[in-house]
Amino acid sequence: MDVFDMLELVFGLALFLFGMSLMGDALKRSAGNKLKMILGKLTSNTFKGFLLGLVVTAIIQSSSATTVMVVGFVSSGTMTLTQAVGVIMGANLGTAATAWIISLSEIGSGGQSVSAALEIFKTTTWVPIVALIGICLLMFSHSSRKKDVAAVLLGFAVLMVGIEYMSGSVAGLKDNEAFRSIMTMFENPIFGVLAGMIVTAIVQSSSASVGILQSLTTSGTITYGMAIPIVMGQNIGTCVTALISSAGATRDGKRAAFIHLYFNIIGVAILLPAYYLVNSVASLGISDKTIDMVGVAVVHTAFKILSILIMSPFTKQLEKLASITVKGKNDEEVNMLDERLLATPAIAIERANEVAAKMARISVDAMRMSIKLFDSYDKKNAQLIRDYEDKADKYEDMLGSYLIKLSSRSMSESESHSVTKLLHILGDFERISDHAVNMVESAEEMLDKKIEFSDEAKSELKTLCSAVLEILDLAEKSFIENDISAANMVEPLEQVVDYLRDEIKKRHIKRLQNSLCSIEHGFVLSDILTNLERVSDHCSNIAGCVIEISQHDALDMHEYLKEVKNDGAEFGRMYGNYLEKYSLDAEK
Repeated sequence: MDVFDMLELVFGLALFLFGMSLMGDALKRSAGNKLKMILGKLTSNTFKGFLLGLVVTAIIQSSSATTVMVVGFVSSGTMTLTQAVGVIMGANLGTAATAWIISLSEIGSGGQSVSAALEIFKTTTWVPIVALIGICLLMFSHSSRKKDVAAVLLGFAVLMVGIEYMSGSVAGLKDNEAFRSIMTMFENPIFGVLAGMIVTAIVQSSSASVGILQSLTTSGTITYGMAIPIVMGQNIGTCVTALISSAGATRDGKRAAFIHLYFNIIGVAILLPAYYLVNSVASLGISDKTIDMVGVAVVHTAFKILSILIMSPFTKQLEKLASITVKGKNDEEVNMLDERLLATPAIAIERANEVAAKMARISVDAMRMSIKLFDSYDKKNAQLIRDYEDKADKYEDMLGSYLIKLSSRSMSESESHSVTKLLHILGDFERISDHAVNMVESAEEMLDKKIEFSDEAKSELKTLCSAVLEILDLAEKSFIENDISAANMVEPLEQVVDYLRDEIKKRHIKRLQNSLCSIEHGFVLSDILTNLERVSDHCSNIAGCVIEISQHDALDMHEYLKEVKNDGAEFGRMYGNYLEKYSLDAEK
């Protein structure tokens, strides 16, 4: 093997790793909604968890990535440790698909003749077609989804070309005595396991290291006896990614990573001695037989299936072993927005939506409670409202930082719009909680100064508060449920709230002129009216953002308000209904 063969090997490896990365990233983007749908069906049933891990790994083509996601889910409280065991087992089997795809490159290699039926499976037949389709989609399509499909196809084509280069570069090693002497070292199973483990830990992917091993089989110097320990070591090496990722996780997150490690270590500890024992007793006769790409895929898959069959009855024991390794109760505060989920934007956005929904409920509840304080002041509720406001502030800071980090990731167009919507809406919900605290301060001022409004003012405020409570309900529903019909009802009601504020101010001035109330009453009333009106403004912003992102994939609030008000008939009908419903003279 001369320097040119070495350069060809390195070039092939670079293409292979780049192709895997390109294909994996594109698959994550294009399969985002599928991942959300699959994860929505999480269950404590281990078998269904196994199927979940199998499907997700088949989609993103990386058991390491799936396991890192599992660590993130467990750490963020989305998934329990019991659920994680089945998912990890499924992920281990799902990654075997890559080895079978790579083995297709062996069809017709080495001058072998193949039947016409098999001719179409030769990589030289269909990889150029795949690459051509990918290039056409990339150059002539404007759809982000089609561009993701193009990236998948091109990544796969580059991966297969990389395999061809690696296979070609090592083909001449068959008669190289130096290479043969190196390979004889791996007849010792300990060295084989260590070699597979180290290489996989370096490239951070068992699929990649198995692909490298498959390309080396074209040299004709690797036997089943050498390959079996190497493949088993590769399955241990792939656990390194999840272990590194779990460094900042909760205790249960760390335990999930150790379950992945112990599953593979125990599998190797049982199956490797069992292979040598059976071989010595029954003389299988394959140890000295030269292995090919398909043989590596068979060994890789067989190890995973046998490990699952052995370990599946002992999932509780696996969980207990991980708990013994990582001691202590999982009493840390759950990191609801685990950064490990950023690697899969669709999942990260789904989690951010869940946390934002909690923030929305807290802010709206704080405002509802603050309105009730004017009927019956309660010191505990006043403090609870302040606590809610502090919590809403923390949610906004946490979500804002998380979404900004997420914005730097490669996302589909719809995912980017979802992030934009969340970033705009967070501030509005946080301001609603601020206004709730302002209302508490107004209630406390009235209590301290023994201020009491007239019956007319109380009745008017009650009507306005009822309108604000309804607009809060509509805004909350439109955001959490993405309810467009509820969002469309917000702006007409917001206009009614504006009218009520102005009308109450006018009536207060008349009462002031008639000496029915004081200027001090006016200051407090003005503060209350301002806070209620601004809350309705924030509700309008929330509803407008939901409508613009959902219907127009854009965020132009001025255009939204213009369109709403220009829709004269429907807007006028809803405005009239609300004006009648919240008439200040209705109770007179």
